[in-house]
Amino acid sequence: MNRPAPAQAGAAREGRRLRPRLASAPTPYLRLLTATQFAFNVGFYAVLPYLATHLGSGLGMAGWLVGLVLGLRTFSQQGLFVVGGALTDRYGPRPVVLAGCALRIAGFGWLALAGSTATVIAAVLLIGFAAALFSPAVESEAAREAVRHERDTGAPRAHVLALFSAAGQAGAFIGPLLGSLLLLLGGGFRTACLAGAAVFVGVLTGHARLMPRAAPVRDRATAPVRDRAADPVRDRAADPVRERGEAQAPDAITRTAQPGRSPWRAVFTNRPFLLLCLAYSSYLVAYNQLYLSLPVEVERATGSGAALGWLFALSSLLVVVAQLPLTRWSAHRITPRTALVTGLAVVAAGFAAVPLTPAGPGGLLPGAALVVLLTLGQMLLVPAARGLVPDLVEDRQLGLATGALSSVSGIAVLGGSAATGALLDAPAPVRWAVLAAVPLAGAALAFTLPAGRGGKVRGTRAVAG
Repeated sequence: MNRPAPAQAGAAREGRRLRPRLASAPTPYLRLLTATQFAFNVGFYAVLPYLATHLGSGLGMAGWLVGLVLGLRTFSQQGLFVVGGALTDRYGPRPVVLAGCALRIAGFGWLALAGSTATVIAAVLLIGFAAALFSPAVESEAAREAVRHERDTGAPRAHVLALFSAAGQAGAFIGPLLGSLLLLLGGGFRTACLAGAAVFVGVLTGHARLMPRAAPVRDRATAPVRDRAADPVRDRAADPVRERGEAQAPDAITRTAQPGRSPWRAVFTNRPFLLLCLAYSSYLVAYNQLYLSLPVEVERATGSGAALGWLFALSSLLVVVAQLPLTRWSAHRITPRTALVTGLAVVAAGFAAVPLTPAGPGGLLPGAALVVLLTLGQMLLVPAARGLVPDLVEDRQLGLATGALSSVSGIAVLGGSAATGALLDAPAPVRWAVLAAVPLAGAALAFTLPAGRGGKVRGTRAVAG
């Protein structure tokens, strides 16, 4: 038997080292974070879809008051994400996640018992603020760990973040089914709230036992070697590369902060990051049309909103089935910037397709075209946008930046919803053309961003983006 020459064997080993090992299993911490995202959405969506009906039919609130309560929930969550991100950077993810879970349990329990407008508003604000705590903590840790996993295994970070997004969508699909089952069994809205609280009791218990006691980010870059060695569990969670004694690569993706500089000032004067926020905001303004313009289109086409639930189910199923294959493809062939630009362009195409698609069976084809294209664009751009954040900010500011991305976008959605709501009475071609222009403008902004770490791993030629 002919044995390969030593040089050939070395080249083969080098090739295996450079080849991205997408099949390599994520770390236990990454699996915990992914399962967390799934459980969060199961508990949340077991309650949220039925809240408006409970407030209107169950408690007899006026329509404007129902809208106000739902808007306050969104604001207390998205608008305060930056607070949760800053607390994560200051104290580490574990206490912030545990506090958020405890507040969510209290909020759901309070909502189950609330019977007056004041108590309902207080419970809803508590539920929203709970998410403003734990979501930035989990998302920033997922981004940080995805970067480390990419550095250690060659597996693109977008693949890990896509798995994280798909887990969240799977939870968003299963949660309403759980709530519907409880309502069909005669449990009522109170039972759905208590079931959601029970899910978060499980999440709180699991994280109290399993989530590493990682040091706050400010300490990870500055702790002396002797201090880190005294706590190997924390050290492995904070920086597995240093724990193994390996030198950090000179082109490492996350950076350490410049001492003496305010994290808030560093983040909110970071021009590339602010451009990313604006580009991502255009996507969220467009995505919000699923709740604003799509119901109007379904009502116009079919005479009722009964089919709306099927279109939402179609969106969730698309993400669950196609997110990972699509991200696996894009992670090896295009840069994050290209994925972001392409995703926004696909979203714009979804709005442009509505007046151009024949009504077809049941009149739902235009709405279905919008849902499919918007969801495909979302699957391309969301992992890319999250993967770009560690490239644009320093490591100790990652939690703050992750929260700021959602908070800036949430503010944009508030203003954008009012502006696009005024278009509902405009002629359909005008309305859909204006809506298509929003993500197109975001794509133009995204094109000015750095390309980001993507494409093939070092040692191979990445496709330009």
